[in-house]
Amino acid sequence: MIVLAVPVARRVRPSVYVTCLTTEHRLDRRGVGRPVAAIREVFDLHGCHDAVVRVGVVYPHQEIGDDPARIVAFAQAAEDLGYAHIVAYDHVLGADPAGRPAWWKGAYTNRDAFHEPLVLFGYLAACTTKIELAFGIVILPQRQTALVAKQVATLDVLSRGRVRFGAGIGWNHVEYEALGMGWRDRAKRIEEQIEVLRLLWTQELVDYTGRWHRIDRAGIKPLPVQRPIPIWMGADEEIAVKRVARLADGWFSHLLPNDGGRAALERFRGYVRDAGRDLAAVGVEGRVPATGAPDEWARKAEDFRDMGMSHLELRTAGSKLPDLEAHIDAMRRFREVAPVF
Repeated sequence: MIVLAVPVARRVRPSVYVTCLTTEHRLDRRGVGRPVAAIREVFDLHGCHDAVVRVGVVYPHQEIGDDPARIVAFAQAAEDLGYAHIVAYDHVLGADPAGRPAWWKGAYTNRDAFHEPLVLFGYLAACTTKIELAFGIVILPQRQTALVAKQVATLDVLSRGRVRFGAGIGWNHVEYEALGMGWRDRAKRIEEQIEVLRLLWTQELVDYTGRWHRIDRAGIKPLPVQRPIPIWMGADEEIAVKRVARLADGWFSHLLPNDGGRAALERFRGYVRDAGRDLAAVGVEGRVPATGAPDEWARKAEDFRDMGMSHLELRTAGSKLPDLEAHIDAMRRFREVAPVF
């Protein structure tokens, strides 16, 4: 067992001591010039985590400001504290809710800040070495599929295979309209998009004709490190949850660690079995909000673990934390008390 003294960015005081069960390697900060096998050794530092649950954090888009140094400090603190992944989600445009139809509602408006996740993760890929970059989620049907394939493949190459791509259909038709994409067929279109992404990420040349896509003997180069990059999906409605069970490598869920959440998870597992898929091959991620006392966070994490979640994420956003240091301190406290590391 090695005890590593790791300074968690310049803003975090004092240094954090992270205990990992791993063989000893001297690693440069970015692993520049290392072969893929060595890069995999860096990524395998996630072995610090419980063998069953991989624990990450949600990037607090709206709360830590736009200073690049603060953004890097949050990501590097998460990595140095031993978190396995950082999750960022997607809104290209926020809409003013005033005067909208009664059915038009959502958690975000034009007053909420979001960094574009592909650009954000491109930046953070250069500032981290081992933390996974998880899109949770990108609103895929409002984006061009081939362009997304190229962008995410490039990120996977530049991060040396640290990408987990999350996709969903979204709720805001205003974004779709502004981006010139159809709203009503988005659920069917995302299924074809996922097929096209996997083809483009695994084949040098693709010849594909679908309802919404035509690729005439073309491909992306370079191909990603992961072939294919894992595709997870977000879903709440039952029809969408069934789609995840059929198509995705994992589910970004909003389940709660209670009887209702356990019942919903069992239904999802039934859908996976009905699709003829191996349950072990389909992950599920739960979310622990950093609200209330740390003991409550730990209890929820333990309940999620006992439900059989493969992944967890700590969400410090929405907890009325005053500054970046408070967000990082919440990550540290969760690392100390949650029985899933």
